[in-house]
Amino acid sequence: MADAATRERRRSVGRPGGGRSEVGRPGVGRPGVVWALPGALFFVFFAVAPMVLVGALAFTDWDGIGTPSWTGMSNWSRLWDDPETHQAIWLSLVLTVLTWVFQTPLALLLGVWAAGRQRNRAVLSAIFFLPLLGSSVALALVWKSLLDPNFGLIADIGPALGFADGDLLGSSKGAFGAVLFVTAWQFIPLHTLIYQGGARAIPRSLYDAAAIDGAGTVRQFFSITLPQLRNTIVTSSVIMVVGALTFFDTVLILTKGGPGTDTTIVPYLMYKNGFQAFDLGYASAVATILVVVATTVSLLLVRLTGFAAMRSTREGM
Repeated sequence: MADAATRERRRSVGRPGGGRSEVGRPGVGRPGVVWALPGALFFVFFAVAPMVLVGALAFTDWDGIGTPSWTGMSNWSRLWDDPETHQAIWLSLVLTVLTWVFQTPLALLLGVWAAGRQRNRAVLSAIFFLPLLGSSVALALVWKSLLDPNFGLIADIGPALGFADGDLLGSSKGAFGAVLFVTAWQFIPLHTLIYQGGARAIPRSLYDAAAIDGAGTVRQFFSITLPQLRNTIVTSSVIMVVGALTFFDTVLILTKGGPGTDTTIVPYLMYKNGFQAFDLGYASAVATILVVVATTVSLLLVRLTGFAAMRSTREGM
């Protein structure tokens, strides 16, 4: 009888809901709401409250000193008719699309490669991930020095790239391309790390079974790796798109929105109106539009890709 009781207890531990802990402590389970209170309060005070305040300031005229004066819809009318704002929105959308098109395939391939067992993979991955350790401002200052037409590296290689005087940042297309390249150089390692984690979670048994059926490396990538990384791709895409829409510090250091307004994206337009022209009411209207667009795009990505359902890619295993 004792042996039978012991075997029964061992079996009960492996069953959902079984085990001594559940019997002895009936309250054990999902943590209560109290555990989420510190994070919820932090989010309310440092995210929700500032957004509400900015939304209210969008209907005022304020220079940062004194009391804001109510102006109704004047800032929104100005935003609707301002050609510089239209250009900034267009440039932000173009930068976002090109960022995703350029960074996603590279990060995906590098992440899958880094998840493998190649020789010297760990050393090369560590070197590749170094840009993640630096701040955006510091890295932008380094690249600004490299792209200086007087003493930077671009002075030597500029003619080969079609810039005879080496003034890459003085050209409209060159400056925009530089912003796109520097952001990719900085953030591709982050998304590579995300894809590396996702690729390592794919069961090896899937590849072994495919190899037995005669599937090669390319077929395994498109038939196993990509479908298994579906949720990872959505997660990376949301981070990438929101980051591109709210990108600011590299543009501030590298081009200052120039030449002219050719790299003035929405976050830099908000900065220029708020902290250079001290028109905080109009800057708040621009910021509100930015928050709404970024949130809408994120929700659409989650909705259209089916990510909200959180269906497991390992179903049936």
